[in-house]
Amino acid sequence: MLITQANTNQVDFAKGEGLLPAIVQHGLSGEVLMQGYMDAAALTKTLETQNVTFFSRSKQRLWTKGESSGHTLQLLSVHTDCDQDSLLLLALPQGPTCHLGTRSCFTDAAALPMLQKLMDTIESRKGATADSSYTASLFAQGIKRAAQKVGEEGVEVALAATAGDNDELLNESADLLYHLLVVLAARDLSINDVLEVLQQRHQS
Repeated sequence: MLITQANTNQVDFAKGEGLLPAIVQHGLSGEVLMQGYMDAAALTKTLETQNVTFFSRSKQRLWTKGESSGHTLQLLSVHTDCDQDSLLLLALPQGPTCHLGTRSCFTDAAALPMLQKLMDTIESRKGATADSSYTASLFAQGIKRAAQKVGEEGVEVALAATAGDNDELLNESADLLYHLLVVLAARDLSINDVLEVLQQRHQS
């Protein structure tokens, strides 16, 4: 259920004796960023300020993420589960989420969404020797070569789609997406930036 300032009374804080787990997920990539706890006041402040705020069990007070570091979590939306006793917050991080300086508090690469894992792998190939991997060779050849591959794979996707070959369409689509990610990385962008454009269009 989507939670707004008008229906916070439907969240069942009583089940958690006033505190409920609050999971923060990247609103574009789907990566889980952190987990904290919220009471009713923290939820109200989060909705009012659009910056994610928790109840800190160690400090015994409300704590807005980034109040010291400036690395806030910009709220997109808040949702409850089927029992209204846990919270899911979609947010956009303004810098590293974890106090250790990492993007997420969950640093196990195996736990990443597939697309984020692929983006991280591509990013790690920047500056590597050209013969170490195909991705590194694309970076070494410059953005024009990677952009050319996007064009070639785009044609292959169109041909597979019109031919009605689903297996070929899936394989060519994978190639197209991969080369697009390389082009974006070469320009210090990511698919999340593309998704943000699509989100803005969806809201307009």
